[in-house]
Amino acid sequence: MQLGIDFGTTRTVVAFADRGNYPVVDFVDHEGDAVSSIPSMVAARDGELRFGFDAAAVAHDPSFTVLPSFKRLFASPARDARVGDTVVPLGTLLTGFFEYVRDAVVKRSTAHRPRSSRAKPVAMRAAVAVPANALGAQRLTTLDAFRRAGFDAFAMLNEPSAAGFEYTHRHRNTLSARRDLVIVYDLGGGTFDASAVRMTGASHEVLATAGVARLGGDDFDEVLARTALLRVDLDLAELPARSAQRLLEQCRDAKEHLHPSSRKIAIDLDSALGALAPKPEVVVLVSDYYDACLPLVERTIAAMTPVMTRFEEEANAPDLAEIAGIYVVGGASELPIVSRVLRERFGRRVHRSPYPSAAVAIGLAIAADGEANFALVDRYARTFGVFRERAAGHEVTFDAIFAPDTALPERTKGPLTRKRSYRAAHNVGHYRFFECSAFDAVGKPRGDMTLFGDVHFPFDPRLVDHDVASVPVERNAADGPHIEESYSLDERGLVEVIIRNLDAGYERVFRLGA
Repeated sequence: MQLGIDFGTTRTVVAFADRGNYPVVDFVDHEGDAVSSIPSMVAARDGELRFGFDAAAVAHDPSFTVLPSFKRLFASPARDARVGDTVVPLGTLLTGFFEYVRDAVVKRSTAHRPRSSRAKPVAMRAAVAVPANALGAQRLTTLDAFRRAGFDAFAMLNEPSAAGFEYTHRHRNTLSARRDLVIVYDLGGGTFDASAVRMTGASHEVLATAGVARLGGDDFDEVLARTALLRVDLDLAELPARSAQRLLEQCRDAKEHLHPSSRKIAIDLDSALGALAPKPEVVVLVSDYYDACLPLVERTIAAMTPVMTRFEEEANAPDLAEIAGIYVVGGASELPIVSRVLRERFGRRVHRSPYPSAAVAIGLAIAADGEANFALVDRYARTFGVFRERAAGHEVTFDAIFAPDTALPERTKGPLTRKRSYRAAHNVGHYRFFECSAFDAVGKPRGDMTLFGDVHFPFDPRLVDHDVASVPVERNAADGPHIEESYSLDERGLVEVIIRNLDAGYERVFRLGA
């Protein structure tokens, strides 16, 4: 079975390859209805974890603590998640969820197999995705979790890059030799990404990508909740956690049922807040809600501006005349104000996917289809580097090793490598590997910054068998050993570091983000 699995912030969507078609898998939910996604949530009680529909089924059971949108936890460097009184490593949490997804595909979905073959193990070859600006640890944890859950996760794509495949599959007739550039605008439940993609037949090349790690449908839900509570002088932050969660769920449902002719939104405060409700219902004008949402939409456009600028440079067309379209995908993009504002800014070039919530999963299924013959050159979206000492340890400088927009290598050609060698000046090397989203005017990292890995390496051969993290760093009396650093970046955006003492003949391999 060849699958595309889009692990989204609020929902997980699965599509599969079927003789050149890429249908979205329907599942039977906890109420017996057919739905096209699995809720990305977890519930916990006394150490017991439930996922997806099983978590949704106990959402209103006070003995359970429910954590919706738990994917957002991966946007931070934290290693553990707390669900009520239960603390679990993020990797374990994600593996449990993907095991649930795998079981749901086999037992409660429309991806049926002949009855005679159902007793046999199901081989699942899957292309998976992460946000374009995902942290290195998020990429590695996601890939490992899919594999531990029993998937053959052979490819990892950036989410907007996957949606680009879906564009070509549906809108091939909009592309030509003169107009082969597309901007993918991907506004999901928790993240926003924009990528500039050159599409030449079945070959795609990402030219640039940008985004916001914490901006998506959840934020639009919160805006509606706050707008409604303003009418009754309540503050979302002051509500009990369970009441706030019920209100946000109701706001999400109301938001998703809006259409261009909607004029009012009724929020049932009684059902959400119970005794805390100062009145049974509050009505919000859609125009007021859209006014409150406008700053969020403007943030997406501001984040997309560098990509647009790059597009203009690549096309040598300041009026964007050679762009085939701006392709709008992601569940949150279904909110009418999003397409309205984009069309006001960019005119008829704006195309919204007919299946915005499933575009990434469909694109991933195309990538998983060995007969589709699509090829992709993707880009590294962040900066990876290391802080080094200089001036005899009196100064610290940041050495960028892999820069944004570095072309990721093709899987068949092996990783991209960078090497650096020198004579060690100390007995122990302390490497502080770091990733960031931008630099300031003097070359210092800024923006979304994260410690990628903190590594100690014994330059002195006599320390090979010691825990060098606790050894005091001392300068060598003479020239130290010959040290080589080797960095590799693979097609999934994962970084591996090998540090070698070339004189003594030993090395250490570090899988950063693990």
